[in-house]
Amino acid sequence: MSDLGLIGNEQRSNWIRLRTIILLRWFAIIGQLVGITVAQRLYNLQLELGLCYLAVGISIIGNLVAIFVFPENKRLSEAENFLMVMFDLMQLSFLLFLTGGLHNPFSLLVLGPVVVSAAVLSLRSTVILVITAAVMVTGMIFFHLPLRTDQGFVLRIPDIFVFGQWVAINIALIFISVYARRVAVEMNSMSDALSATQMALARAQKLNDLGGVVAAAAHELGTPLATIKLTSAELADELHDRPELYEDAMLIREQADRCRDILRSMGRAGKDDLHMRQAPLLTVIREAAEPHENRGKEILIEDGPGPGGEYNPPQILRRPEIIHGLRNLVQNAVDFADTRVWIEAMWTQEQISIRIMDNGRGFPQHLIGRIGDPFVRRKRSEADRKARPEYEGMGLGLFIAKTLLERTGAELSFANGTDPFSLSKSSSERQGAIVEVVWPRNLIVPEPHKPGTKLGENTLIEI
Repeated sequence: MSDLGLIGNEQRSNWIRLRTIILLRWFAIIGQLVGITVAQRLYNLQLELGLCYLAVGISIIGNLVAIFVFPENKRLSEAENFLMVMFDLMQLSFLLFLTGGLHNPFSLLVLGPVVVSAAVLSLRSTVILVITAAVMVTGMIFFHLPLRTDQGFVLRIPDIFVFGQWVAINIALIFISVYARRVAVEMNSMSDALSATQMALARAQKLNDLGGVVAAAAHELGTPLATIKLTSAELADELHDRPELYEDAMLIREQADRCRDILRSMGRAGKDDLHMRQAPLLTVIREAAEPHENRGKEILIEDGPGPGGEYNPPQILRRPEIIHGLRNLVQNAVDFADTRVWIEAMWTQEQISIRIMDNGRGFPQHLIGRIGDPFVRRKRSEADRKARPEYEGMGLGLFIAKTLLERTGAELSFANGTDPFSLSKSSSERQGAIVEVVWPRNLIVPEPHKPGTKLGENTLIEI
């Protein structure tokens, strides 16, 4: 998980290609040239054309240098991205200074570079750019070249509107920057968390398919099978004059080759054993809870039919998403339980539900609405550190569990058994956190096979 955090915090800006910045700058250059030409030719405004074209020419030269000096697939570092955006901001501010300052309706374009920085750059770079843009906008109130018509009239808006324009731009600089950065951070966090989810699921699937027993069997049986094959070949050479024994020796050799091919297939990619695709509900729950049974907390598993449910527990799909998701929920309960965790399973004709409870302090009230979001983390108190020194959760485990289980069609709900601020608590009560997972029955209970029908071929898993 630390690798994902490093990507999210320090290397996100390295994802921006130089070619993207160059392309965006070409659009800006074309827009600036069109604006200058229209203002001068159509509206006969008296502009400092030499300085205006100089400002645009600097951007053109910068783009040409970047095109010919650097490769097209170059990705910009944080510092390079910052300098590129700062250059665009300064160039645009200089062009606005030459064309009326805040009296120019295009002064709102100073928001563009700042929004780009808020989305891809670090917080420090964004703050510097926001402050720089605010200073430039403020300076343009007092320092700018006026817009003049060919008759010499100065085009300007009333001072109160200039003040309003200044206030609006500065508010927009802050608001849009915060908004863009917040959205970008949440999207990046979600992307990192989903990547972690895929990694966890892939690991669970691989462990499921390539168990240690298969690998050990393939390794340990390789030598005996080679010995059997060699011995049977030598026997066959000596038994040419005895056909009945020769055929037996050749059969032993053929069966040894067959065993070798089976082990090679299992060791290479594993087999999707159709008999293991489904299992009783309690078996799946025990498999999910097994890694946490010896962590000093008692785990009690209870089951029973709901209204209208049959007496025997149903067979459910033994999917890695279900096992791994339930395992994360059990882990969270064990982490925060005082002494005991309860897992209740119930089934009806319409749905199957699993409820996981503990006798700990429960979920923090202010976080219940956000449980399941990635990287939800609150500051740990000193008492919490002493009680659970090994726990360093970031909310990612619950996010992974929620994502995996919802992928199977489940609905999750989070609640507390009692008021977390209540002073009267008993360790025997189910008073802590409650997580309930509910599936529509048809999504995880397979259709029963008719007696005498074949399950089909075991399929090879490509890894």
